[in-house]
Amino acid sequence: MANNVVVHFLDGRVVKGTSMDVDPEHPTCHLVTQGQPATKVKLADMKALFFVKTFQGDPKRNDRTEPDPEDPRLKGAKRVEARFKDGERISGLSNRFPPRGSFFFMLPIDPASNNIRVLVNRSALAALTEVK
Repeated sequence: MANNVVVHFLDGRVVKGTSMDVDPEHPTCHLVTQGQPATKVKLADMKALFFVKTFQGDPKRNDRTEPDPEDPRLKGAKRVEARFKDGERISGLSNRFPPRGSFFFMLPIDPASNNIRVLVNRSALAALTEVK
């Protein structure tokens, strides 16, 4: 099954499409955009890759920033904030802190978020902190 993804590149480009082969252990994945053949994307060229429910999202929606204490995803997870070199900040949950490897996944704090999970490129970060 293809995943809806939004790729934020280090150079500022944002590309929406689908992918079936995103794996932080592999240096590339394939991205299919509307009306175009699949293209190979180097993970090292990305700031982050967002797995999304819809491409439209809801720009008026404000995701919850505090986790629900009953959320089962909290079990074994760490709450983290990623601050990118371009100034963007995202908060989420990570299974490991600090993460291993050049790429790691974060889950949104709000399970109703349009984001399902985010693959973050560590080299794009200015800081990664655990939120207590």
